[in-house]
Amino acid sequence: QSTWGHLVRFRMLRPLRSLVAVRAASAGAAARALSAKAPRLPDGTPYFKAPETQARLSAVGRTHRRPRIVNGTGARLIYDPLTNKGTSWSFAERDRLHIRGLVPPCYFPARMQMERLLRTLRRIESPIEKYNFLAGLQDRNEVIFYRLLSENITELAPIIYTPTVGEVCVKFGDIFRRPRGMYFSANDQYEMSSMIYNWPHREVDVIVVTDGSRILGLGDLGINGMGIPIGKLSLYVAGGGINPARTMPCILDVGTDNEALRNDPLYLGIRQPRLRGPEFVDLVDEFMRAVHFRYPRALIQFEDFSMENARMLLERYRNRYLCFNDDIQGTGASALAGVLCALRKKGLPPSALAAERIVVLGAGSAGLGVADTLLMGMVQEGGDAVAARRAFYVVDNKGLLGAAREGLNADQRAYGRADLPDGLSLLETIRRVRPTILLGLSGVGGLFTEEVVRAMAAGTPAPVIFPMYS
Repeated sequence: QSTWGHLVRFRMLRPLRSLVAVRAASAGAAARALSAKAPRLPDGTPYFKAPETQARLSAVGRTHRRPRIVNGTGARLIYDPLTNKGTSWSFAERDRLHIRGLVPPCYFPARMQMERLLRTLRRIESPIEKYNFLAGLQDRNEVIFYRLLSENITELAPIIYTPTVGEVCVKFGDIFRRPRGMYFSANDQYEMSSMIYNWPHREVDVIVVTDGSRILGLGDLGINGMGIPIGKLSLYVAGGGINPARTMPCILDVGTDNEALRNDPLYLGIRQPRLRGPEFVDLVDEFMRAVHFRYPRALIQFEDFSMENARMLLERYRNRYLCFNDDIQGTGASALAGVLCALRKKGLPPSALAAERIVVLGAGSAGLGVADTLLMGMVQEGGDAVAARRAFYVVDNKGLLGAAREGLNADQRAYGRADLPDGLSLLETIRRVRPTILLGLSGVGGLFTEEVVRAMAAGTPAPVIFPMYS
């Protein structure tokens, strides 16, 4: 039995050994044949010798890249902007995902596609037309769009977001091509818990929502404000590496008080005056419950809500949901970080913040949010809250906020000055107060004139001037 087993093993192994020998002998010839028939780049370089291919191969063993699981194959992948790669599908992917023949046979790496797109983009002169070009790219190929944006963020950020996004919002109905994000309106009341499941993605990490009531310095733009969440999330993906499939831009269309928009035949929103009071709050409550029910871990960012609602909504939800207001908290955090860096540049410790005199231009949610954040910073560094509040001078379009002015809300009254006349101009306020810090948070540009800057320099050595919105 042992002899028979030995013979069986020998006869089974002998063909295998021969096959291995033949394969070893022909390995060089096979490699040469494969090289001759291999798909090539436009310059004639074999695909497997391309720098990007070699970089991927050299990365094997050093790093592990988790493979992307895609739903479907063939044309479905090409027409889905989240998976479409244009002409940079590898030849293995074309076979494995049944794409061969559905795209041109020539392989163009992502780098070459980006060069072609940038060349076309830079020939366009109008910022709004550049935005339309990039929006079209985003609609058909988010893979290339976000790589292009992330590697050229300095050049393209002003096109994707401010200042171009302001014009985009004004002309939103004219340039609308394809819906992006979710649109919740007053007509959807009592239906939001079901319609949230119309969003195709099972996981969402970040939601940016606006009601279009205070878009930049342009006022009430209603549903046209959808350009803000779209642009903001595009920057988050490019700058923060968030998965674009796990973001959701939203708008709450509660009407608009902009009569010109309501009469515009191309306006895409509901044509009614804006909801206010309990009706508005009930609608936002329903939106928050619906979103939280399906996406309990998602961060909800409030963006460009009117001053009368921004702080109210933040205080209403901040202890119940994972949320924040970008105009109040985001801008405030950025301003505080910048001021602390400026103090360090001047050789002062963070505790010196309590001794600064600060003029804030802009009494909206952003201006007051920055003032509140700096006030908290002063208190945290050991300053007295009452004394720290006296260090702020808030100026709006009517001049310095005085304690005697009528029509101020509670947040504005907290910064009203009783020691100076109401309505002092920015320049006169600077000359009287001699501030050490000037912060511009008004939606109106051109207010920091040369005369204003010279007045700041005359009042204090090395003044800190941040034209954040001006």
